[in-house]
Amino acid sequence: MASTVQGLAYKAFGLQIFSEFPLPELPLTDEPGLIGSVAVIRGELEERWQAIPKITPSLGMLGSEVMFEAKDTAIFSIQDGIRITVSPAAGADMDCVRLYILGSCMGVLLMQKKILPLHGSALVLDNKAYALVGRSGAGKSTLASYLMDQGHLLVSDDVIPVMVQEGQPLAVPGYPQQKLWQQSLDYMGMNSSLYRPLFERETKFAVPVHDRFQAEPLPLAGIFELAVSEEEGPVTVQPISGMERFHTLFNHTYQKAMVDRIGIREWHFGMLASFVNRLPMYRMTRPKQGFSAPQQTSLIFDTIKPQTEER
Repeated sequence: MASTVQGLAYKAFGLQIFSEFPLPELPLTDEPGLIGSVAVIRGELEERWQAIPKITPSLGMLGSEVMFEAKDTAIFSIQDGIRITVSPAAGADMDCVRLYILGSCMGVLLMQKKILPLHGSALVLDNKAYALVGRSGAGKSTLASYLMDQGHLLVSDDVIPVMVQEGQPLAVPGYPQQKLWQQSLDYMGMNSSLYRPLFERETKFAVPVHDRFQAEPLPLAGIFELAVSEEEGPVTVQPISGMERFHTLFNHTYQKAMVDRIGIREWHFGMLASFVNRLPMYRMTRPKQGFSAPQQTSLIFDTIKPQTEER
């Protein structure tokens, strides 16, 4: 097994991750990452945090280093797309520390590596990857879980790394775990006592999906933006066109506020422009009340069927 002096090597987000912190959600690997490697190390960051120029009270940046502080949890440093340094607070919940490593830190690191992180879930439908994006509460996790229950594989949950090869966007796998709220578990008839809360105060649970995980990159064939209507009615789907397509990709970039703050707007604009017109996008709207995942699934396949027939 690949290892460093301090820790093991894991696989996620197209990276080989050498970590001094246990990352039990991630598969171990001996293989180099598709987009490189990263070291996750423990370090004392208090002095550097005090000195670094601040963009906001909780975010600092100097050169190629981005730092942020999560109160009562840790100070984090992300450097050059190759290293994450973590300085946990006294008595910090290590499950919570790990969430930041695999979420916010990886989102910034992917941007440093010029990989677009989309915020949503990606699944395999008709041998291609499709992304489900939307605001919190739109039902991304519930629909993704229902699709997996129907036999479709998960590519990534929460952070979807997107790289572009010859103008074709590829969805890079995250790791074999889904994060589900209690309500999603209830809809799916899943017993929350079988799963670990993401951390002690959460009603969101870590659900392993090792047998329903797509481990290799796939072409990203389309995006469904999920929305909720206050009014009763059927699930509807409409194509997203024109400049709204660009805004959709921007709005659902993971940690989108970071784009300007860390000075990568030009790269981000170019990245989106390189494939925005090649990617079908749709807005799917469901009523606020009730369980709509079966109807949404049916409508998704009715929508993508013409694409697959053309291919």
